[in-house]
Amino acid sequence: MKLKTKPYGEIEVDERQKVTFPEGIIGFEDIHDYYLLDSKEGPFYWLQAAKFPELAFLLIDPRLFKEDYKLSMNESDLKAMNLESKKDLLDFAIITVPEDPAKISANLMGPIVVNRKTRVAKQVISKNDEYSIKHYLLEEMRNEKEKIAETC
Repeated sequence: MKLKTKPYGEIEVDERQKVTFPEGIIGFEDIHDYYLLDSKEGPFYWLQAAKFPELAFLLIDPRLFKEDYKLSMNESDLKAMNLESKKDLLDFAIITVPEDPAKISANLMGPIVVNRKTRVAKQVISKNDEYSIKHYLLEEMRNEKEKIAETC
């Protein structure tokens, strides 16, 4: 099927890329259908709204910049995901890209989680109070390098 996207214009997508957010995403509660797209720019993904080409979220696997990241969500959120196993769960952080590239940040407080079998998705609020809505990627990667250097 053809899909109009923010990052790539009109592209061909597979229905298996479709994810549904029954409750929407915070701030976009009325938009339920999205497509998860691989990014052409490295380790990122795009979460593209199905009916709104101008609405797309840039996503990343949080473990790529914060090695010790652990998803921590409420039992009620886990139940809402209808998981057979936690291995069926994919999780992503939403990236914010401001004018200053040094300030690119990831939201670890409100990760996006997807049941890879049912393709039902949800934005959850992390139970881990060490996480915030702004984790600066460059700073986090520098911290990870320092941790590695200390152990050598």
